[in-house]
Amino acid sequence: MAASTVSNISKLTLEEMFSDSLTDTPCVYLNQDREVWVATEMCVQYLESTVDSIVIRDDNLKPVGIVGGYDLLDHVRKNPTRDFQYENKVKEIMYEKVPIVEKDLIFNDLMQRWQESRRAFAITPNSFKGYSPISARKMLEVGIKCKSNISISSIPKKKIVTFSLDDSLGRIIDLMFKHNTRKLLLEYSNQFISDRIILEEISKILKFHPDVENFLELPVNQIELPEVTVLKEDLNLNQICRKLYRMDHPYLIYKDISVSPWDICLTLLLDGITQRSEELKKACPHCGGDISWLA
Repeated sequence: MAASTVSNISKLTLEEMFSDSLTDTPCVYLNQDREVWVATEMCVQYLESTVDSIVIRDDNLKPVGIVGGYDLLDHVRKNPTRDFQYENKVKEIMYEKVPIVEKDLIFNDLMQRWQESRRAFAITPNSFKGYSPISARKMLEVGIKCKSNISISSIPKKKIVTFSLDDSLGRIIDLMFKHNTRKLLLEYSNQFISDRIILEEISKILKFHPDVENFLELPVNQIELPEVTVLKEDLNLNQICRKLYRMDHPYLIYKDISVSPWDICLTLLLDGITQRSEELKKACPHCGGDISWLA
Protein backbone atom coordinates (compact mmCIF):
# COMPACT_ATOMS: atom_id res chain seq x y z
CA MET A 1 0.00 0.00 0.00
CA ALA A 2 1.45 3.33 -1.08
CA ALA A 3 2.26 5.85 1.63
CA SER A 4 0.06 8.91 1.81
CA THR A 5 1.54 12.06 0.30
CA VAL A 6 -0.76 14.36 2.27
CA SER A 7 1.26 16.62 4.57
CA ASN A 8 0.25 18.81 7.44
CA ILE A 9 0.29 22.52 6.64
CA SER A 10 3.10 22.97 9.17
CA LYS A 11 5.41 20.77 7.09
CA LEU A 12 4.78 22.44 3.74
CA THR A 13 7.07 24.97 2.10
CA LEU A 14 5.80 28.47 1.38
CA GLU A 15 5.72 27.63 -2.32
CA GLU A 16 3.58 24.56 -1.65
CA MET A 17 1.23 26.58 0.53
CA PHE A 18 0.69 29.45 -1.91
CA SER A 19 1.88 28.33 -5.33
CA ASP A 20 1.79 31.32 -7.73
CA SER A 21 0.05 33.64 -5.24
CA LEU A 22 3.11 33.74 -2.96
CA THR A 23 4.57 36.69 -4.86
CA ASP A 24 1.46 38.34 -6.29
CA THR A 25 1.73 41.40 -4.00
CA PRO A 26 4.66 43.85 -4.02
CA CYS A 27 6.20 45.22 -0.85
CA VAL A 28 5.68 48.82 0.22
CA TYR A 29 9.04 50.58 0.47
CA LEU A 30 10.37 53.65 2.23
CA ASN A 31 13.82 55.22 2.09
CA GLN A 32 15.84 54.97 5.30
CA ASP A 33 16.28 58.76 5.47
CA ARG A 34 12.58 59.60 5.54
CA GLU A 35 11.12 60.93 8.78
CA VAL A 36 9.34 58.73 11.31
CA TRP A 37 6.02 60.50 10.73
CA VAL A 38 6.00 59.23 7.14
CA ALA A 39 6.29 55.64 8.37
CA THR A 40 3.48 56.32 10.86
CA GLU A 41 1.24 57.59 8.08
CA MET A 42 2.06 54.66 5.81
CA CYS A 43 1.40 52.09 8.53
CA VAL A 44 -2.02 53.64 9.08
CA GLN A 45 -2.76 52.74 5.46
CA TYR A 46 -1.13 49.32 5.28
CA LEU A 47 -1.12 47.65 8.71
CA GLU A 48 -3.29 44.51 8.83
CA SER A 49 -3.26 44.31 5.04
CA THR A 50 -1.18 41.75 3.11
CA VAL A 51 1.73 44.18 3.45
CA ASP A 52 1.57 44.77 7.25
CA SER A 53 5.07 46.29 7.55
CA ILE A 54 7.05 48.82 5.55
CA VAL A 55 10.33 47.65 4.01
CA ILE A 56 13.10 50.22 4.52
CA ARG A 57 15.69 50.58 1.73
CA ASP A 58 18.96 52.48 1.32
CA ASP A 59 19.81 54.70 -1.64
CA ASN A 60 20.82 51.62 -3.66
CA LEU A 61 17.33 50.13 -3.11
CA LYS A 62 18.72 47.39 -0.88
CA PRO A 63 16.39 46.34 1.98
CA VAL A 64 18.06 47.35 5.26
CA GLY A 65 15.18 46.99 7.73
CA ILE A 66 11.44 46.90 8.34
CA VAL A 67 9.08 49.13 10.30
CA GLY A 68 5.67 48.05 11.60
CA GLY A 69 3.31 48.80 14.45
CA TYR A 70 5.57 47.11 17.00
CA ASP A 71 8.54 49.33 16.13
CA LEU A 72 6.58 52.58 15.94
CA LEU A 73 4.72 52.06 19.22
CA ASP A 74 7.87 50.92 20.99
CA HIS A 75 9.49 54.24 20.14
CA VAL A 76 6.36 56.21 20.97
CA ARG A 77 6.73 54.77 24.48
CA LYS A 78 10.28 56.10 24.63
CA ASN A 79 9.78 59.34 22.69
CA PRO A 80 6.07 60.38 22.77
CA THR A 81 6.52 63.80 21.14
CA ARG A 82 5.74 65.27 17.75
CA ASP A 83 9.32 66.53 17.51
CA PHE A 84 10.59 62.95 17.50
CA GLN A 85 8.22 62.08 14.64
CA TYR A 86 9.41 64.99 12.52
CA GLU A 87 13.11 65.17 13.39
CA ASN A 88 14.15 61.50 13.47
CA LYS A 89 14.66 59.12 10.56
CA VAL A 90 13.16 55.67 10.10
CA LYS A 91 16.65 54.15 10.03
CA GLU A 92 16.91 55.07 13.72
CA ILE A 93 13.87 53.00 14.71
CA MET A 94 13.71 50.22 12.13
CA TYR A 95 14.18 46.53 12.87
CA GLU A 96 17.50 45.87 11.13
CA LYS A 97 17.34 42.09 10.76
CA VAL A 98 15.56 42.04 7.40
CA PRO A 99 13.45 38.83 7.36
CA ILE A 100 14.22 37.62 3.83
CA VAL A 101 13.03 34.05 3.27
CA GLU A 102 13.11 31.68 0.31
CA LYS A 103 10.16 29.83 -1.21
CA ASP A 104 11.42 26.50 0.08
CA LEU A 105 11.22 27.56 3.74
CA ILE A 106 8.98 25.26 5.82
CA PHE A 107 6.00 27.00 7.44
CA ASN A 108 6.92 25.65 10.88
CA ASP A 109 10.37 27.25 10.57
CA LEU A 110 8.83 30.57 9.49
CA MET A 111 6.60 30.54 12.57
CA GLN A 112 9.60 29.95 14.82
CA ARG A 113 11.28 33.03 13.34
CA TRP A 114 8.13 35.09 13.78
CA GLN A 115 7.72 34.05 17.41
CA GLU A 116 11.35 34.91 18.18
CA SER A 117 11.22 38.34 16.51
CA ARG A 118 7.65 39.17 17.65
CA ARG A 119 6.99 40.35 14.09
CA ALA A 120 4.73 38.27 11.85
CA PHE A 121 6.28 39.56 8.65
CA ALA A 122 8.82 38.41 6.07
CA ILE A 123 9.72 39.13 2.46
CA THR A 124 10.62 36.77 -0.35
CA PRO A 125 12.27 37.48 -3.74
CA ASN A 126 9.89 37.76 -6.69
CA SER A 127 10.31 37.61 -10.46
CA PHE A 128 10.39 41.41 -10.77
CA LYS A 129 13.81 41.69 -9.05
CA GLY A 130 12.05 42.95 -5.95
CA TYR A 131 10.32 41.38 -2.97
CA SER A 132 6.85 40.30 -1.96
CA PRO A 133 5.49 40.34 1.62
CA ILE A 134 4.39 37.39 3.74
CA SER A 135 2.31 38.29 6.79
CA ALA A 136 -0.07 36.75 9.29
CA ARG A 137 -2.96 38.12 7.28
CA LYS A 138 -1.71 36.43 4.11
CA MET A 139 -1.86 33.12 5.96
CA LEU A 140 -5.63 33.53 5.99
CA GLU A 141 -5.51 32.50 2.31
CA VAL A 142 -4.08 29.17 3.45
CA GLY A 143 -6.71 28.77 6.15
CA ILE A 144 -9.48 29.38 3.63
CA LYS A 145 -8.15 26.57 1.44
CA CYS A 146 -7.23 24.08 4.15
CA LYS A 147 -8.96 20.85 5.12
CA SER A 148 -9.71 20.60 8.83
CA ASN A 149 -12.34 19.62 11.38
CA ILE A 150 -11.32 22.49 13.66
CA SER A 151 -13.97 25.05 14.59
CA ILE A 152 -13.62 28.29 16.49
CA SER A 153 -14.62 26.62 19.78
CA SER A 154 -11.61 24.28 19.53
CA ILE A 155 -9.06 27.05 18.93
CA PRO A 156 -6.85 27.35 22.03
CA LYS A 157 -8.22 30.01 24.37
CA LYS A 158 -6.11 32.95 25.42
CA LYS A 159 -6.78 35.67 27.92
CA ILE A 160 -8.70 38.56 26.40
CA VAL A 161 -6.87 41.67 27.62
CA THR A 162 -9.20 44.57 28.39
CA PHE A 163 -8.84 48.28 29.03
CA SER A 164 -10.92 51.05 30.55
CA LEU A 165 -12.13 54.35 29.09
CA ASP A 166 -10.25 56.01 31.96
CA ASP A 167 -6.94 54.71 30.62
CA SER A 168 -4.43 56.89 28.81
CA LEU A 169 -2.84 55.98 25.49
CA GLY A 170 0.36 55.26 27.39
CA ARG A 171 -1.43 52.73 29.58
CA ILE A 172 -2.93 51.05 26.48
CA ILE A 173 0.45 50.71 24.77
CA ASP A 174 2.02 49.32 27.95
CA LEU A 175 -0.73 46.67 28.12
CA MET A 176 -0.08 45.69 24.50
CA PHE A 177 3.62 45.13 25.14
CA LYS A 178 3.08 43.44 28.48
CA HIS A 179 0.68 40.88 27.01
CA ASN A 180 2.29 40.71 23.55
CA THR A 181 -0.92 41.55 21.72
CA ARG A 182 -1.93 44.02 19.02
CA LYS A 183 -5.56 44.32 20.13
CA LEU A 184 -7.31 45.10 23.42
CA LEU A 185 -11.02 44.88 24.15
CA LEU A 186 -12.85 47.69 25.96
CA GLU A 187 -14.27 46.23 29.16
CA TYR A 188 -18.03 45.59 29.24
CA SER A 189 -18.33 46.30 25.51
CA ASN A 190 -17.63 45.00 22.00
CA GLN A 191 -15.30 47.88 21.13
CA PHE A 192 -11.57 47.42 20.73
CA ILE A 193 -8.32 49.24 20.03
CA SER A 194 -5.31 48.12 17.99
CA ASP A 195 -1.84 49.34 17.04
CA ARG A 196 -3.20 50.58 13.74
CA ILE A 197 -5.96 52.59 15.46
CA ILE A 198 -3.41 54.15 17.81
CA LEU A 199 -1.13 55.12 14.91
CA GLU A 200 -4.11 56.60 13.09
CA GLU A 201 -4.87 58.74 16.14
CA ILE A 202 -1.23 59.89 16.34
CA SER A 203 -1.39 60.79 12.65
CA LYS A 204 -4.50 62.92 13.28
CA ILE A 205 -2.81 64.67 16.20
CA LEU A 206 0.23 65.50 14.06
CA LYS A 207 -2.02 67.03 11.40
CA PHE A 208 -4.75 68.76 13.37
CA HIS A 209 -3.75 69.20 17.01
CA PRO A 210 -0.45 71.09 17.27
CA ASP A 211 -1.11 71.80 20.96
CA VAL A 212 -0.73 68.11 21.89
CA GLU A 213 2.90 67.31 22.69
CA ASN A 214 2.83 64.05 24.66
CA PHE A 215 0.87 61.31 22.90
CA LEU A 216 0.95 59.02 25.94
CA GLU A 217 -1.17 61.44 27.98
CA LEU A 218 -4.06 61.34 25.52
CA PRO A 219 -7.25 59.90 27.14
CA VAL A 220 -8.44 56.87 25.24
CA ASN A 221 -12.04 58.09 25.59
CA GLN A 222 -11.24 60.69 22.92
CA ILE A 223 -10.56 57.98 20.33
CA GLU A 224 -13.30 56.61 18.09
CA LEU A 225 -13.23 52.84 18.58
CA PRO A 226 -14.59 50.22 16.15
CA GLU A 227 -16.67 47.25 17.25
CA VAL A 228 -15.37 43.71 17.10
CA THR A 229 -17.42 41.20 15.11
CA VAL A 230 -19.15 38.86 17.57
CA LEU A 231 -20.04 35.45 16.18
CA LYS A 232 -23.13 33.56 17.29
CA GLU A 233 -22.26 30.36 15.47
CA ASP A 234 -19.36 27.95 15.98
CA LEU A 235 -17.87 28.36 12.49
CA ASN A 236 -15.22 26.08 11.03
CA LEU A 237 -11.69 27.18 10.25
CA ASN A 238 -12.36 27.91 6.58
CA GLN A 239 -15.33 30.13 7.42
CA ILE A 240 -13.41 31.98 10.12
CA CYS A 241 -10.52 32.73 7.77
CA ARG A 242 -12.86 33.92 5.03
CA LYS A 243 -14.55 36.37 7.42
CA LEU A 244 -11.23 37.67 8.75
CA TYR A 245 -9.83 38.08 5.23
CA ARG A 246 -12.64 40.42 4.26
CA MET A 247 -12.26 42.67 7.32
CA ASP A 248 -10.47 46.00 7.48
CA HIS A 249 -9.56 45.20 11.10
CA PRO A 250 -9.47 41.37 11.22
CA TYR A 251 -10.71 40.44 14.69
CA LEU A 252 -13.48 38.08 15.82
CA ILE A 253 -14.96 36.97 19.14
CA TYR A 254 -17.01 33.87 19.83
CA LYS A 255 -18.16 33.59 23.46
CA ASP A 256 -14.88 33.93 25.42
CA ILE A 257 -12.59 33.17 22.48
CA SER A 258 -10.91 35.93 20.44
CA VAL A 259 -9.40 35.24 17.04
CA SER A 260 -6.96 37.32 14.98
CA PRO A 261 -4.78 36.36 11.98
CA TRP A 262 -1.98 35.45 14.40
CA ASP A 263 -4.26 32.91 16.10
CA ILE A 264 -4.92 31.39 12.69
CA CYS A 265 -1.17 31.07 12.13
CA LEU A 266 -0.83 29.18 15.42
CA THR A 267 -3.80 26.97 14.53
CA LEU A 268 -2.27 26.05 11.16
CA LEU A 269 0.64 24.48 13.05
CA LEU A 270 -1.61 21.84 14.57
CA ASP A 271 -1.51 18.25 13.34
CA GLY A 272 -4.25 17.11 11.00
CA ILE A 273 -4.63 20.37 9.06
CA THR A 274 -3.92 19.73 5.39
CA GLN A 275 -4.48 21.40 2.06
CA ARG A 276 -7.74 20.92 0.21
CA SER A 277 -7.58 18.21 -2.47
CA GLU A 278 -6.98 19.22 -6.08
CA GLU A 279 -10.49 18.13 -7.11
CA LEU A 280 -12.04 20.82 -4.94
CA LYS A 281 -9.93 23.64 -6.32
CA LYS A 282 -11.41 26.09 -8.79
CA ALA A 283 -9.26 27.49 -11.60
CA CYS A 284 -9.35 31.11 -12.73
CA PRO A 285 -10.58 31.22 -16.38
CA HIS A 286 -7.97 33.87 -17.20
CA CYS A 287 -4.74 32.74 -15.52
CA GLY A 288 -5.52 29.20 -14.41
CA GLY A 289 -4.65 29.92 -10.76
CA ASP A 290 -6.59 28.53 -7.81
CA ILE A 291 -9.40 30.90 -6.82
CA SER A 292 -11.51 28.52 -4.71
CA TRP A 293 -10.47 30.41 -1.56
CA LEU A 294 -12.27 33.51 -2.88
CA ALA A 295 -15.65 31.79 -3.04
